[in-house]
Amino acid sequence: MKFQHDFKMISDSPILFKEADNNIQLDFFKHILRVAMFKDGSRLMPTFSVCPGDTKMPQNGRTKLSDEGFEREVPSTEVNPDSVTFTTPDAKISIELHNFRMKVETPDGRLLYKDRDYIAYNWDHELGRGSMHFISREADEQIFGLGDKTGDVNKNHRRFTIATTDSMGFDARYSDPLYKQIPFYICRNSAGSYGIYYDTYSNGEMDFGVEHNNYYIPFKSARFEEDTLVFYIIFGDVPEILQRFEWMCGRNMLPPEWSLKYCGSTMNYTDAPDADNQLRGFIKLCNKYGFKPGGFYLSSGYTQIGEKRYVFNWNKDKIPSPEALAAFFKENGVEFLPNVKPAFLTDHFLYNQIAEKGWFLHYKDGTPAQFPFWSGYGSYLDFTNPEAYAFWTECVKNQLVDKGYKNIWNDNNEYDVCDEEVFADNWGNPIPAKLIRPLFSYLMTQASRDAQLAASKDGELPFSVTRSGIAGLQRISMTWTGDNNTSWDDFRYNHKMAMTMSLSGIYNFGQDIGGFAGPRPSEELFLRWIQYGIFTPRFVLHSWNPDGSSNMPWLYESKIQTVKKLFDLREKLVPYLYEQMKKSRRDYTPVIYPVFLKYPDYDVESDVFFFGDDILACPVFDRGATSVKVKLPENKGGWYLRGESSQSYSGEVEIPCSPDDLPVYFVRSGLLTEYQ
Repeated sequence: MKFQHDFKMISDSPILFKEADNNIQLDFFKHILRVAMFKDGSRLMPTFSVCPGDTKMPQNGRTKLSDEGFEREVPSTEVNPDSVTFTTPDAKISIELHNFRMKVETPDGRLLYKDRDYIAYNWDHELGRGSMHFISREADEQIFGLGDKTGDVNKNHRRFTIATTDSMGFDARYSDPLYKQIPFYICRNSAGSYGIYYDTYSNGEMDFGVEHNNYYIPFKSARFEEDTLVFYIIFGDVPEILQRFEWMCGRNMLPPEWSLKYCGSTMNYTDAPDADNQLRGFIKLCNKYGFKPGGFYLSSGYTQIGEKRYVFNWNKDKIPSPEALAAFFKENGVEFLPNVKPAFLTDHFLYNQIAEKGWFLHYKDGTPAQFPFWSGYGSYLDFTNPEAYAFWTECVKNQLVDKGYKNIWNDNNEYDVCDEEVFADNWGNPIPAKLIRPLFSYLMTQASRDAQLAASKDGELPFSVTRSGIAGLQRISMTWTGDNNTSWDDFRYNHKMAMTMSLSGIYNFGQDIGGFAGPRPSEELFLRWIQYGIFTPRFVLHSWNPDGSSNMPWLYESKIQTVKKLFDLREKLVPYLYEQMKKSRRDYTPVIYPVFLKYPDYDVESDVFFFGDDILACPVFDRGATSVKVKLPENKGGWYLRGESSQSYSGEVEIPCSPDDLPVYFVRSGLLTEYQ
């Protein structure tokens, strides 16, 4: 009966509840509770996100309810006529059998979590189509996470679309959605903290207090297009929850050290008719001014035929010998990262071959689905088709890796598929592609990486970057916050996005320093953004400025020496950063993160943040500012400005800092004086 669902516990190993055709399975793991809700005969999609510790992710995914890698706990159980209570070292979980509503209390009896009154789940579509979850909320609770979401670090009182899209020039304060689909958040309230991860790749929505309904006490909600609902509740304080979520999704890939150095990029070079000359000129200018790049992101202009871009094509008019160009960069100690895109335009020289094989996303009759894509129409490769996956891997190997381009930049992979009549092969079990949109970006990156791994030599670390992705992308790739906008406001909110990324389990990332879309940055903004970017893992200047300029270190001739001084500081910090990346991989902890993660009472919206565990970065985000005001957290022995040992600082301080200065940062007492 609608709104009236009386469940019975039918098994305690595994723990199963049932009402009509509705089923619930509970799995208690150490510090984690998994809840799975599904109907009789429903099919649970595999997961590509949950992969605890060092367990391996199969190419076609992991059974969603697998317990491999988890440490099971056996809770004490109390069964009553109308309820069941489970007690673990972390919490007491009480289940109201009518409509299956959960309540979680801390070991000392404080109410940590409570499903909404009356009905909290969409059992028989009383609340509409898809799966839903409603949780009671406190007015001033704090919400952290969700991936590359915009706005303040605390997402309370916001509503977000859970989806991926190409959002060039987005507003870092308000735009939504962007490039990642990570339905994970941490809630900190008066009783403590808990994390929730919804293991789904379908589109959805998260509401943290925007919606009000007279019939219910205040609530937050999650809605997804997928009918089944599998979610994890993670216990601990905020740092522990983040660490446990990262562990649950697998440790982050250790990047090669060169990738942490300055990497150049601009669309202007490869879009130019003399791209080869422009690219070689980059090396010559770096040598002239004393810059030491680790890599160069090769934008898609190298694939052009006319105004269109054709993945795996080399425009030999622009770049006569790709092999010679790669060798030239290699001789100068610079790695290439060529751009690849997963859609093939309808006039691509490989299009008909792929269509005949059935390797595109398609309609039921097998006709390839077509979508607007880069100055034309194209079809997306279906990476859930094993033959299409292998085809992509072979193309990456033959056209890029074998020519000397062993590091891959996976781009424009948001798969903007909204039509429910478009299908994916799904390893022989066709499914509407819109239900797994962000999964294609992960599989694309993995397929590219397979080609890289096959060609790697002993000790080499193949390196990949992806713009779009899911929880778990950190196992195989670096990422960035997409095609950001050039403005002071976006600069500040790009930082808040960075803190949000770190609070979402994505640790190896950065942004396009100086802004990708929009006008050329002013001298002041350009220098301030570099001062800030020094303290992010990905240190890349990238742009598409309408005036034809490029965000290169020599953008402003009069400021080259200032930029050189800043780049030299980054170069000195790379060994430290690399050690922090190794620590992050070992301990599942973030590389850059807000101060409150170590000092819980610190302002969650502060501009100050940790760069590794020992450096406190204090950037300037305000136009015209000449100093930085910092509230230094407590530290025995104080803090040392830029690692200089002459004076220790504590409490609230104000440090002069012009755009031409080195950025303000503090080092823990007794550490890193060589990085001054």
